[in-house]
Amino acid sequence: MSDSQLVMQEDDHQKIMAIIQRLAKDASAKSIFIVDKNGQLIAEAGEMRGVDTTSIASLTAGNVAATSGIARLIGEDEFPTQFHQGTSDNLYTAIIAGRIILVIIFDERSSLGLVRLRVKKWGLELSRIFEEMQKKTEAGSAIPGGSPFQEITDDDIDNLFSD
Repeated sequence: MSDSQLVMQEDDHQKIMAIIQRLAKDASAKSIFIVDKNGQLIAEAGEMRGVDTTSIASLTAGNVAATSGIARLIGEDEFPTQFHQGTSDNLYTAIIAGRIILVIIFDERSSLGLVRLRVKKWGLELSRIFEEMQKKTEAGSAIPGGSPFQEITDDDIDNLFSD
C-alpha cells in the first residue's frame, strides 16, 4: 500500500466502527484503537474512559516505527504484531493493510490467544476496507480536479462559519 493520504468517507468510518466494536466484544477487550503509522487516531471503541488517546496513538506509532527499525537490522521488513504484558492490562498491536495499526488493550477477562484469534478474523475485514479506501483515493486523485473537497462550495463554507 502506498504512503499517500487516505480519504475516509463517512460510510468507511461507520464500517470501521462496526468492526472494532464487534472486535472489542468478541475479544473481551477493554479498548480498541485504529491508528495510522503517522500517529493519527482514526477510530476507537471500548470502555476506557479518560485515556489520553492522542498520546496512545502517537506513542504506539513510535513504538511500531522503532521495532520496525530493529526488524530491518535483523533482516525482517517489520514485526507485524507485538504484545506487551502488564500486571493488569496487556497491549496487542497488529499492522493492518501495511499502514494501519490496530491496538487492543485487554485484561484478565480475555487472553492473548483469544485476542489473536479475533484479530485474525476482523483484521482481514479491516484490511479490506482500508484497501478499498486506498483504491478510491487513488482513483479520485487520478481524475483531474479529483480533490475530496471539490464538492464544497463557497456557500457551504459561509454556512459553516456563519452565526
